[in-house]
Amino acid sequence: MSVYIKKGRTEEFEPLENWTWGLSLIALTMAIHATGIAFLAFAAATIRVRIENLNRLSLGHVFAIMIGMIGVVGLLLAALHGIEAVLWAAAYWWLGALNSPGEAILYSVDSISTRGASGLMLERHWRMMGALEATDGMLLFGISTAFIFTVMQAYWALMIRTHLPAG
Repeated sequence: MSVYIKKGRTEEFEPLENWTWGLSLIALTMAIHATGIAFLAFAAATIRVRIENLNRLSLGHVFAIMIGMIGVVGLLLAALHGIEAVLWAAAYWWLGALNSPGEAILYSVDSISTRGASGLMLERHWRMMGALEATDGMLLFGISTAFIFTVMQAYWALMIRTHLPAG
């Protein structure tokens, strides 16, 4: 048990509390992200199969579909990251680490993106959670980047296979 002084009053906190909350939120957001990626992968594969079955699409159409697909996937992944940041923000606000929901969401988006320039600081005994959220953000953004790259590869291969002359 550690003690700190906040605005003239002494409070106790457990140092492992940061780790417990932080690792729990990492596990939760990773599960949410994996679920979202799985649904997106299924949708992308379904669309790809439909395109493969329509041999009459021109190269321009397939190219437009590929660009649209990457744009939609990027938008949906951004929304997924937003939901995950809101979960961290709710925890910060509920724990009293930040003073308002607005501050909590700004701090959370700033931390999960590893930007770190909002100027906001968590209450002293919750600061490790901010570092853990940044770690979570690196993992989540890495997974998202890998997924976008996979979608690009799959649609590029489709475009080349169906529209370029065999050589």
